[in-house]
Amino acid sequence: MASRLTEISLDCHDPDRLADFWSAALEWVVLDREPGLVEIGPARADDGALLAAVRTGPVAPTMFFAAVPEDKVVKNRMHLDLSPIDRSRDEEVDRLLALGASRADVGQTGEESWTVLADPEGNEFCVLRSLAPGHFSL
Repeated sequence: MASRLTEISLDCHDPDRLADFWSAALEWVVLDREPGLVEIGPARADDGALLAAVRTGPVAPTMFFAAVPEDKVVKNRMHLDLSPIDRSRDEEVDRLLALGASRADVGQTGEESWTVLADPEGNEFCVLRSLAPGHFSL
Protein backbone atom coordinates (compact mmCIF):
# COMPACT_ATOMS: atom_id res chain seq x y z
CA MET A 1 0.00 0.00 0.00
CA ALA A 2 1.17 3.54 -0.71
CA SER A 3 1.76 6.30 1.78
CA ARG A 4 -0.93 8.88 2.48
CA LEU A 5 -0.56 12.66 2.55
CA THR A 6 -1.60 13.42 6.13
CA GLU A 7 -0.05 16.81 6.95
CA ILE A 8 1.20 19.91 5.19
CA SER A 9 3.71 21.93 7.20
CA LEU A 10 4.46 25.62 6.75
CA ASP A 11 7.29 27.45 8.47
CA CYS A 12 6.32 30.97 9.51
CA HIS A 13 6.92 33.79 11.95
CA ASP A 14 3.41 33.88 13.44
CA PRO A 15 1.71 30.46 13.52
CA ASP A 16 -1.40 31.83 15.23
CA ARG A 17 -1.96 34.48 12.55
CA LEU A 18 -1.44 32.05 9.64
CA ALA A 19 -3.59 29.38 11.27
CA ASP A 20 -6.38 31.92 11.71
CA PHE A 21 -6.08 33.01 8.06
CA TRP A 22 -6.06 29.48 6.62
CA SER A 23 -8.82 28.31 9.00
CA ALA A 24 -11.05 31.11 7.71
CA ALA A 25 -10.00 30.55 4.07
CA LEU A 26 -10.76 26.80 4.18
CA GLU A 27 -13.51 26.85 6.82
CA TRP A 28 -11.39 24.53 8.96
CA VAL A 29 -10.90 24.51 12.72
CA VAL A 30 -7.90 24.65 15.03
CA LEU A 31 -7.17 21.08 16.10
CA ASP A 32 -4.22 21.80 18.37
CA ARG A 33 -2.44 24.93 19.52
CA GLU A 34 0.72 25.18 21.56
CA PRO A 35 3.44 27.83 21.71
CA GLY A 36 5.05 28.09 18.27
CA LEU A 37 2.92 25.37 16.63
CA VAL A 38 -0.69 25.26 15.45
CA GLU A 39 -2.51 22.46 13.61
CA ILE A 40 -5.69 23.09 11.62
CA GLY A 41 -7.94 20.83 9.61
CA PRO A 42 -11.48 19.81 8.93
CA ALA A 43 -13.41 18.97 12.08
CA ARG A 44 -12.82 15.29 12.58
CA ALA A 45 -13.82 12.25 14.55
CA ASP A 46 -11.78 10.62 17.29
CA ASP A 47 -8.28 9.31 16.57
CA GLY A 48 -9.42 5.70 16.06
CA ALA A 49 -11.95 6.67 13.38
CA LEU A 50 -9.38 8.93 11.71
CA LEU A 51 -6.77 6.16 11.63
CA ALA A 52 -9.29 3.75 10.08
CA ALA A 53 -10.20 6.34 7.43
CA VAL A 54 -6.53 7.03 6.55
CA ARG A 55 -5.86 3.31 6.17
CA THR A 56 -8.77 2.81 3.75
CA GLY A 57 -8.33 5.85 1.51
CA PRO A 58 -7.19 9.44 1.21
CA VAL A 59 -8.48 11.99 3.71
CA ALA A 60 -7.95 15.73 3.78
CA PRO A 61 -4.53 16.49 5.28
CA THR A 62 -4.15 18.81 8.22
CA MET A 63 -1.89 21.87 8.11
CA PHE A 64 0.81 22.64 10.67
CA PHE A 65 2.20 26.14 11.16
CA ALA A 66 5.55 26.15 12.94
CA ALA A 67 7.43 29.22 14.17
CA VAL A 68 10.89 29.70 12.65
CA PRO A 69 13.22 32.71 12.78
CA GLU A 70 14.07 32.79 9.05
CA ASP A 71 12.23 34.99 6.55
CA LYS A 72 10.71 33.70 3.33
CA VAL A 73 13.00 35.02 0.60
CA VAL A 74 11.98 33.49 -2.74
CA LYS A 75 8.91 32.20 -4.58
CA ASN A 76 7.53 28.95 -3.16
CA ARG A 77 8.65 25.81 -4.97
CA MET A 78 5.32 24.21 -4.01
CA HIS A 79 2.03 25.97 -3.44
CA LEU A 80 -1.62 25.29 -2.69
CA ASP A 81 -4.44 25.67 -5.22
CA LEU A 82 -7.93 26.54 -3.99
CA SER A 83 -11.16 26.01 -5.93
CA PRO A 84 -14.23 27.90 -4.70
CA ILE A 85 -17.29 25.69 -4.30
CA ASP A 86 -20.07 28.18 -3.58
CA ARG A 87 -19.13 31.41 -5.37
CA SER A 88 -17.27 32.70 -8.40
CA ARG A 89 -13.47 32.83 -8.52
CA ASP A 90 -13.54 36.63 -8.34
CA GLU A 91 -15.88 36.61 -5.33
CA GLU A 92 -13.56 34.15 -3.59
CA VAL A 93 -10.53 36.29 -4.38
CA ASP A 94 -12.32 39.28 -2.82
CA ARG A 95 -13.16 37.21 0.29
CA LEU A 96 -9.56 36.03 0.68
CA LEU A 97 -8.22 39.57 0.21
CA ALA A 98 -10.56 40.74 2.98
CA LEU A 99 -9.16 37.97 5.24
CA GLY A 100 -5.62 39.28 4.78
CA ALA A 101 -4.33 37.79 1.52
CA SER A 102 -2.60 40.00 -1.04
CA ARG A 103 -2.14 39.79 -4.79
CA ALA A 104 1.15 38.19 -5.83
CA ASP A 105 3.16 38.45 -9.02
CA VAL A 106 5.06 35.29 -9.89
CA GLY A 107 5.46 36.13 -13.56
CA GLN A 108 1.93 35.50 -14.76
CA THR A 109 0.87 37.10 -18.07
CA GLY A 110 -2.64 38.19 -17.13
CA GLU A 111 -4.16 35.60 -19.46
CA GLU A 112 -4.29 32.86 -16.81
CA SER A 113 -7.56 31.33 -15.70
CA TRP A 114 -6.39 31.53 -12.08
CA THR A 115 -5.45 34.29 -9.67
CA VAL A 116 -2.22 34.26 -7.67
CA LEU A 117 -2.45 35.47 -4.07
CA ALA A 118 -0.18 35.34 -1.04
CA ASP A 119 -1.15 34.61 2.55
CA PRO A 120 -0.29 37.13 5.29
CA GLU A 121 3.34 35.89 5.39
CA GLY A 122 3.82 35.92 1.62
CA ASN A 123 3.27 32.23 0.78
CA GLU A 124 1.83 32.14 -2.72
CA PHE A 125 -1.29 30.18 -3.57
CA CYS A 126 -3.69 30.16 -6.51
CA VAL A 127 -7.44 30.52 -6.72
CA LEU A 128 -8.61 28.36 -9.60
CA ARG A 129 -11.90 28.31 -11.48
CA SER A 130 -15.06 27.97 -9.45
CA LEU A 131 -16.62 24.55 -8.94
CA ALA A 132 -19.91 26.13 -7.82
CA PRO A 133 -23.14 25.15 -9.56
CA GLY A 134 -23.64 27.45 -12.52
CA HIS A 135 -19.90 28.08 -12.82
CA PHE A 136 -18.68 24.55 -13.54
CA SER A 137 -20.34 21.50 -14.97
CA LEU A 138 -19.23 18.21 -16.51
